[in-house]
Amino acid sequence: MFQSIVKVSRTELANAALNDVSNPDSPNSDSMESFWLAETLKYFYLIFSPPDLINLDEYVLTTEAHPFQRAS
Repeated sequence: MFQSIVKVSRTELANAALNDVSNPDSPNSDSMESFWLAETLKYFYLIFSPPDLINLDEYVLTTEAHPFQRAS
């Protein structure tokens, strides 16, 4: 999944937004969405990290993947 995203969005300087995800020949946008770093890469990190990196019984993740300790 990560390799596919990099393949279609990577540019010389950053990862570009896609103008049309349903058309593989569509040119990329000349911009990078802020959530690419703030959310997408955090979730990839969590998906591919060791399972004991964060205890999900003790922490909850916000929509931006920020961990907050659960109330006891």
